[in-house]
Amino acid sequence: MRDDYFYETASGHGLPHDPIKAIVAPRPIGWISTIDAEGRINLAPYSYFNAVCNDPPMVMFSSNGRKDSLRNIEQTGAFACNLVTRDLAQAMNDTSRSVAPEVDEMAMAGLTAVPCRLIAAPRVAEAHAVLECQTLAIHALADLSGRPVNQFMVIGQVVGVHIDKMFLKEGLFDTAGAGVIARCGYASDYAAIDPFQMSRPR
Repeated sequence: MRDDYFYETASGHGLPHDPIKAIVAPRPIGWISTIDAEGRINLAPYSYFNAVCNDPPMVMFSSNGRKDSLRNIEQTGAFACNLVTRDLAQAMNDTSRSVAPEVDEMAMAGLTAVPCRLIAAPRVAEAHAVLECQTLAIHALADLSGRPVNQFMVIGQVVGVHIDKMFLKEGLFDTAGAGVIARCGYASDYAAIDPFQMSRPR
């Protein structure tokens, strides 16, 4: 019989770092760009991010606390998800710094802000794909007892998609060729995507 390490989350894991972040991995990176009511740009990466519906397409990300991204989305009702690839990894990491709301993280990281087509938020020109999103809901999360946990889940409907034609191969987006990366557990762990093919059983 296998020897498992088991713990109840309410009692703590007793390990050097929380293993859940390494178990639920790899996780896509939501590189969220927003703008506030005064026109100030914000760009920040979120590792709690994913697609949640395909028809209509929807994505979500979760914010630990009321960060600038969340406040901007509450003001404008929109955000863009910029694809993080290996060539943009350092720039993405640079935008993870905690800075004042008036600091433009795109400019700080040497990135180019360009307008989106359908929403007020800008997008990262260097990103090989971008999802323009209108906000559907913002949920303040709570635990089993109903206690607020200062975490907020934002759900947006994708209303527009930008794709670098260089990475369209016979009409399919080339995930590996674009160099998509993901979060993979602890603070400095990332993964490059290495897809393989497997057909669904009929």
